[in-house]
Amino acid sequence: MGDLLGEGLVWGGKDQLYSVLDRLLKHRDALCTHLQGQWRDLFGAQLDVLLYDLTSTYFEGQAEEIHKARYGYSRDHRFDCKQVVLALVVTPEGFPVGYEIMDGNILDKQTLPAMVKKIAALYGPAQRVWLMDRGIPTEEHLADWRASHPNLKYLAGTSRAKVKATRDQWEPQPWTQVRDTVAVKLFQENDELYVVARSDGRQQKEIAMRRKKLARLLWALRGRRKETKRDRLLMRWGAAKAAAGRAAGMVEITLPRQDQEISRQTFSFRVKQEKLAEAELLDGHYLLRSNLSDQEPEWLWQLCLLLVQIEGVFRCFKNDLGIRPIYHQNDARVEAHIFVCFQTYCLARIFHTFSTEPRKTPC
Repeated sequence: MGDLLGEGLVWGGKDQLYSVLDRLLKHRDALCTHLQGQWRDLFGAQLDVLLYDLTSTYFEGQAEEIHKARYGYSRDHRFDCKQVVLALVVTPEGFPVGYEIMDGNILDKQTLPAMVKKIAALYGPAQRVWLMDRGIPTEEHLADWRASHPNLKYLAGTSRAKVKATRDQWEPQPWTQVRDTVAVKLFQENDELYVVARSDGRQQKEIAMRRKKLARLLWALRGRRKETKRDRLLMRWGAAKAAAGRAAGMVEITLPRQDQEISRQTFSFRVKQEKLAEAELLDGHYLLRSNLSDQEPEWLWQLCLLLVQIEGVFRCFKNDLGIRPIYHQNDARVEAHIFVCFQTYCLARIFHTFSTEPRKTPC
């Protein structure tokens, strides 16, 4: 810093830098608006399609003075630590246009109204398409958008159970090939358009992953036949079941009662072949819901693929920029820490874009 600022630099330590950040925090929204103008002028980025997702970052220490620090669902698998939730909105090119720090125990579905209102306040109301993963929008949110906000469009994922529940509606429809390994089907339900997407590559991957876990589970169960104590058998079965995850549902098992010895008659298992075949038939299938009923299926699927973009943004935040863990123990420093990561990502995204794409305007 002395080379940059000259001999007049008075270095007071890291707290001097943090005090500067404290003064900058009140200009965060103005900075986001300024950056959006830069994304538009330099790279032609628009706000007609927005990607919205959530992540979390945890604290080392008690975090007793941080009002938003709560115990909640940890995407970092650190349920022993308090955390905050970071809501982020980016363009399809990966340029961030806004973020919000929320309570660590907030539910995904509770974050959407505030973020939509924030984006409208920063950039004005406009016709926008929001891309979201399942779990973020509720039925009430989507119904309100369709009834009262015709300028708000959405494309959201649904649960695997919904794919199975609507099978009778989409199975008779012909597949439309949109890529070498991707095909889609469309069907209408009430006032929504549903898009069924099938990825052959993803289907083979999911089948292989389940079979690998199932093979490990069966191997473990065969080894448990040598157990002589029922309590030890139950403990090992519980551990094997947890390791297998959903694949454990493909196995029907008979366990000995309290007064029974372990034998092939009292302890047996078998694979539910029909259930396994049905699960493999639906592997690689995704169901999306939207109010973009006048769009082509290929365009809708391309929008869905954009959700991978924001996952890459979060990986950069966590792995490259060090947003986790947070060691600060007061609100102002936590806000400043995340603010630094946000600004650094903006710079990194600019350098990456200029290094991989032709410039549209002088830098």
